[in-house]
Amino acid sequence: MKVTKVGTKESRIPCCSKGCPQRDSAEHEGYAGALTDKRITENNNTNTNSRGDKLLEQILSRENLNNAYKQVKRNKGAHGVDGMEVEELLQYLKDNGDELVKLVLDGKYRPNPVRRVEIPKDNGKMRTLGIPTAVDRMLQQAVAQVLQPIFEPQFAETSYGFRPKRSAHDALRKCKAYANEGYTYVVDMDLEKFFDTVNQAKMIELLSRTIKDGRVVSLIHKYLAAGAINKGKFEETELGLVQGGNISPLCSNIMLNELDRELERRGIKFVRYADDMLLFARTKRSAARMLEHILPFIEGKLRLRVNREKTVVAYIGKIKFLGYGFYPSKDGIKLRTHAKSISKMKARIKELTARSNGFGYDELKLKLKQFITGWLNYFKLADMKSLLKVTDQWLRRRIRMYIWKRWKRVRTRYAMLRKLGNDHNTAFKFASTRKGYWRTAKSPILHTTVTDILLEKAGYTTFSAYFKSVRI
Repeated sequence: MKVTKVGTKESRIPCCSKGCPQRDSAEHEGYAGALTDKRITENNNTNTNSRGDKLLEQILSRENLNNAYKQVKRNKGAHGVDGMEVEELLQYLKDNGDELVKLVLDGKYRPNPVRRVEIPKDNGKMRTLGIPTAVDRMLQQAVAQVLQPIFEPQFAETSYGFRPKRSAHDALRKCKAYANEGYTYVVDMDLEKFFDTVNQAKMIELLSRTIKDGRVVSLIHKYLAAGAINKGKFEETELGLVQGGNISPLCSNIMLNELDRELERRGIKFVRYADDMLLFARTKRSAARMLEHILPFIEGKLRLRVNREKTVVAYIGKIKFLGYGFYPSKDGIKLRTHAKSISKMKARIKELTARSNGFGYDELKLKLKQFITGWLNYFKLADMKSLLKVTDQWLRRRIRMYIWKRWKRVRTRYAMLRKLGNDHNTAFKFASTRKGYWRTAKSPILHTTVTDILLEKAGYTTFSAYFKSVRI
């Protein structure tokens, strides 16, 4: 990976602040020099003179760009390397939209590098994201809107990620169906750093098979090779797709569709959601043989890497897929919430109910409601009635502890306990306790004072109550 310092001629990022006159030109801050990018070159698969069915004109139509802008605005998101916020995008397009379209049509538009950021993963490691500028997000969205319907008919039936009218729930239902047909052994495939290792030459080759307008392929190629700014330094992006780019989900499906079709050709049952994939077999031996035979195709033909340590062959009841687990019952294989997902949920509840978060009662109720409803809407396919009953008991104890911490002073605790029906001696004795918060939250006095009914009337959402509504 080539690294150069920002400010050099190679960095391609000008030194420009929001007060710079350049903001009033057709190129917003980081767009300076967009007409002279000699580093981006076309390969043999990209003929920029080929206009095919004039896809680029469709992409740059007023209606399509308007829809792309609306989608970017709905998604919000952070600023890119040029500092432009999404709220500034509309005025920029009003002032410079026509010239921007002309630059793209003429093949002279150069995308900005993405801004590298890191977010924590569940395993404690960091995931690298790339944030394109607001203008580039809009243009990428415009490309994706036109190309998605073109590629959609090519995709496999059991591919569910990043596709319209398909969801993780559909993928899980299909997994359950396969398991109940007797395919209870799976290859839990782990593609190592998929988005970071996609071969761009292979990507361009696959795009060129369908897209006959070379200008569109050229534009996508420029986005793939636009580079990144990481801690003030420019980095070449010779491999991979940008996690965070609007065209990356579609490109990932186009790449992995090659694997899907190969699996279909071999008669292998599979379910794929983005780069998460399960291959199904009736026996452990056939699943292992399946993995052995497909590895050369993935690593040789697609030039992707398989993580041998994380890719496993196992009984379906022992794997985690999209946050869910599977378990056998007298009625067949069913879905459950995986233990790791439960641990993650409890960790989030602990964060929300920590006294140090500074939430007031109303804000806490809102935050808990948003989290619980979102969590249950995702995990509603799982059988977890008994789990939620126990979780609600734990949640109410967390809320009682939060309330007890909020009362803080002895006189406040005494006044509140008296208000809630305790006599003078009981209220004074309990208000003066030196027991820890968590232990106090389970005490008979607090449990019978701040009752479950009282918490419900106060507006605290519980898992069990909401689960009944989503399971109907």
